[in-house]
Amino acid sequence: MSTQKKQFIRSSIIISLAVFIYLCGFYPTFIQKYYSTGFYPYISSALRFISSIFPFAIGDIIYALLIGFVLYKIFTFYKRRKSLKRKDRIVVPLQVLNFFLILYIIFKMVWGLNYSRPSVSEELGIGNEKYSVKELVVLGDYYIKKTNALKLKQGKIPAYTVNELETKSAAAYAFIEQKNQLFRYQNPCLKSVLNSWMISKIGIEGYYAPLSGEANMNMNLPDFVKPYVSCHEIGHQLGIAYEDEANLLGYLTASNSPDVNYQYSANYEMLRYILFEIRMKSPDDYKLLYLKLLPQVLADFKTEKEFWRKYNGDMFGYMDAAFDNFLKLNNQKKGIDSYQDIVIWLWNIYKSKSQGAESQKIKQ
Repeated sequence: MSTQKKQFIRSSIIISLAVFIYLCGFYPTFIQKYYSTGFYPYISSALRFISSIFPFAIGDIIYALLIGFVLYKIFTFYKRRKSLKRKDRIVVPLQVLNFFLILYIIFKMVWGLNYSRPSVSEELGIGNEKYSVKELVVLGDYYIKKTNALKLKQGKIPAYTVNELETKSAAAYAFIEQKNQLFRYQNPCLKSVLNSWMISKIGIEGYYAPLSGEANMNMNLPDFVKPYVSCHEIGHQLGIAYEDEANLLGYLTASNSPDVNYQYSANYEMLRYILFEIRMKSPDDYKLLYLKLLPQVLADFKTEKEFWRKYNGDMFGYMDAAFDNFLKLNNQKKGIDSYQDIVIWLWNIYKSKSQGAESQKIKQ
C-alpha cells in the first residue's frame, strides 16, 4: 500500500472520530451522563495523580514542547520546500490536518466536552431570573454588609504558599461535598505557574491545563484574592468549563468554608462583580453603596488595583471602572442591558434565601 493511500485512510479515521466527537456536543444530557459524570472524573483524577508527582507545572512544559514542535516542523518544511514532490502537496496538508485534529480529539476527551454539559446552575437548582436595577442595588447592599462583617472577623491574612492553598482549598471542597457530590475533589493538584510575571502581564489570575489536569495559580496575586482563585481553578478541574460557572463553584466552595479568609475572599470577589454591574447600570446608586464600604475593604480594592496597575493596564482599567468613584464611566454602551451570569445566579441565591427566611417567619 502506498504512503499516500495510508495517509488517506489514517486521515479518514481521524476526521470521522473528530466529527463524531463534535456531534456529541449537541447532546448535553448524553455528555452529562456518560462523560461529565461518567468517564471524565476518572481521567481527571488520574491526570491530577500523575501531575501531583511533579513539584512544578508540567502543563506549561507540555504546551512549550508543542509550540516548539510546531515551530520545528515549520522550519524543516521551509528548508525542504524545494525538494517536495507532487504527492507531498496532498500528503503534507493531510499530516498537518491530522496533527491538529488529534490535538482537538485529545483536548475534547480529557476536558473539552465539558463545554457541552448542561449549566452547573441547573444541577444546583439555581434560577436564572434576571434582576431589576433596584434588586441589583439590594444585592449590592447585602454583599457590602457581608463583606464588611467578614473583614472585621479577619486577623492577619496568611502569606499563602501554593501547597497551603492546595491543602486548604481541598478541605473547603471536602466540607461542601457533604452537601453535594458535585463538589467531590480527589487527588488535589494545585500548582504555581512557571512564570508569574508573564501571566500577570497578560492579566491572568490562574488557569486550568487540560492536558496535565493541573490547576495553575498566579502566586503574585494579593494574598486575600488567592483562596477564591484557587477554588475557581479547582472548579475547572472538576469539569466546569465556563468561567462564570467556575466562578459560581469557586464562590460556593470558598464562602461555605469554615476558614474566614476563604469566606472573605469569595465575598470580596463577588462584590467586585456586583459593583461593576451597578456602576454600569446606576452610577448614582454605586456612589452611595461605595460610601458604605469599610476603609479596610477599600484598602484591599486599592491593593488589587495597584497590583494590576503594575502589571496590566487593561485589568487596571477594569478595576478603576469597578471601584473608583472619582472616575466617570466611558464607552459603556451596553450599560443597563448588560448582565453577568454570576451576578444573576448570586441574585437568585439571595432571593431564594430571603424567601426561605420570610417563609420561616410566617410559619413561626
